Amino acid sequence: MIHKEGRTSVLLTFSVFAFVVLALFLFFGVNWITLALSVVLLGFFCFTAYFFRDPHRRAAEASEGELLSSADGEVVLVKEVDENEFLHSRCIQVSVFMSIWSVHVNYYPAAGDVVYSRHNQGAYLVAWHPKSSEKNERTSVGLRLACGKEILIRQIAGYVARRIVCYAKEGDAVVSGQQMGFIKFGSRVDFFLPVDSEIRVKAGDKVRACQSVIAKIK
Repeated sequence: MIHKEGRTSVLLTFSVFAFVVLALFLFFGVNWITLALSVVLLGFFCFTAYFFRDPHRRAAEASEGELLSSADGEVVLVKEVDENEFLHSRCIQVSVFMSIWSVHVNYYPAAGDVVYSRHNQGAYLVAWHPKSSEKNERTSVGLRLACGKEILIRQIAGYVARRIVCYAKEGDAVVSGQQMGFIKFGSRVDFFLPVDSEIRVKAGDKVRACQSVIAKIK
């Protein structure tokens, strides 16, 4: 299933593919060159459709306080930092990097209330750059959990990924596994959690959105 954020891109790619292939065969006939070019263009179309896939995800059962990953990808950072935009406190940052092969839908990690939602303009450093969380274009979503504690989820644009879609609005009541947004063409999602959280992942771990537990809030 194609995600709604990619339907225009997929349709446009298909239209260009069909026009170019038709023109190649009309003007140059069927030969190994036109067939090879057609295969390349078909591959690009298939990749575009694959990138914007929207798989059916049902949130795994989690015990009280457990947070599920909001994104598919690889954990690239787990460390204590000062978060000064929303939490204004020392916390633990967990960063998940999404490659171009990852599903790029982002989901809420737990049920709660959206109490903060901001889009910040910024630079386009590569997503794994240490300062990308603070300097890149990003959206920040503050979520108040049922236990009363608050966490911050941040979608970060990268060098190639320059469009972030975020559906969060302050006052929304959300559930685990509900779609939070979409990032185009590879980037990362950061979690800022209370410093006493029990972190269940480490750098290098592969995680799956709505399935992998990244931490437990105490």
